[in-house]
Amino acid sequence: MTDKDWKGNHKSVYTPLGASNHAASERAENDYYATDPRAATLLMEVETFSPWVWECACGEGHLSRPFSEAGYQVYSSDLVDRGYGVVQDFLSSAAPPLPGFDIITNPPYSKAVDFVSHALEIIDDGHKVAMFLKLTFLEGKNRKELFKRYPPKTIYVNSSRLLCAKNGDFKQNRESGAVAYAWYVWVKGYTGDSVVKWIN
Repeated sequence: MTDKDWKGNHKSVYTPLGASNHAASERAENDYYATDPRAATLLMEVETFSPWVWECACGEGHLSRPFSEAGYQVYSSDLVDRGYGVVQDFLSSAAPPLPGFDIITNPPYSKAVDFVSHALEIIDDGHKVAMFLKLTFLEGKNRKELFKRYPPKTIYVNSSRLLCAKNGDFKQNRESGAVAYAWYVWVKGYTGDSVVKWIN
C-alpha cells in the first residue's frame, strides 16, 4: 500500500475498535452533543426530583425544556452561549443557585468525571445527580475509582437508541445514533449497590 492508497484520518485505526475518544469524524466544537428531548421524558417516567433542577450544560435547552414543561423550576446554564440559559462555568461554581437543587445534564463527555464529582460535592445530602452518558462510561480505571467513591444508585439503560446530535444539528447529523446511552442517577450519601434497569 502506498501513501496514495490511504483514505483514513489519524483516528481511523481506532474507530473499528469502538474507542470512544476516536470518532470517525472530528469531535464537535466544545464537545457539544445535544440530547434527544425524549431522554428527559423517559427519565421523568422512572425518577422524581426536587422541584428545583439545575441543567448545568444546557446547550440549546433540549433537556431543560421538557423538565420545565413538566413543572420543574429549571436553572439552565452553559459554558458557551447557545441562546438558552445563562453563561456559567459549572466546574468553577461553588454551589447551586439555591439550596435544595438536583442536578441533571448531559455533560461534555471529555469532562464527565469532573462533572459528576463536582456535582456530588456541591449538592446537599440526599439530593440527586442524573447524568446522561454513554454506556461505556462504566469502563475505565479512573471511572472505577469514581464509582467506588460515589456508587450510582440506579443506572437506566436506554433499550432503544437515543440520538445525541453533533453541534445540536438533529437534521443533518445522525452519526451518534449507533451509541448506547444510559441515565446514571446518584443520590448524595448513598453507599449501597448500584441497580441496573432498562427503559425504552
